[in-house]
Amino acid sequence: METNVSNFNPSILGIFCHWCSYAGADQAGTSRMQRAANLRIIRVMCGGRITPEFIITALKDGIDGILISHCHPGDCHYVSGNLKTIRRIPLFLSYLKQFGINPKRIKYIFVSASEGAKLTNIVNKFVEELKILGPSPIKNQNPNFIEKSLQNKVKII
Repeated sequence: METNVSNFNPSILGIFCHWCSYAGADQAGTSRMQRAANLRIIRVMCGGRITPEFIITALKDGIDGILISHCHPGDCHYVSGNLKTIRRIPLFLSYLKQFGINPKRIKYIFVSASEGAKLTNIVNKFVEELKILGPSPIKNQNPNFIEKSLQNKVKII
């Protein structure tokens, strides 16, 4: 589904680990790097805390895109917490596709505390990608339908 890129302003939820990705966003801000204002960030202590329920809830609430970011593999402050998410997200993306949700609405990246410029570029590109995809297809659907459709699948992951 394509939409007029100039008229649509996507909402993006960022789910970032505290030690790396959130610190990278903070570094970008203190360095006054310009990024799109579409991103709202939720900080979790570890990327291993990011679950599919977070994504489903955000999509049900009308978020157009979700940016998931945590430490690089091997750099987790909680030793192996991010490895859980590394295994979980690709499987979850295949479920989204089965339910007609374009997996391109979820961007999964690794950003360290010193990579504010990288994060800024990724956010700006993600906004443009979401403008091409258009509004979330489930934004105006019955949330009970979505929950019933996805809830059993999420418990498996």
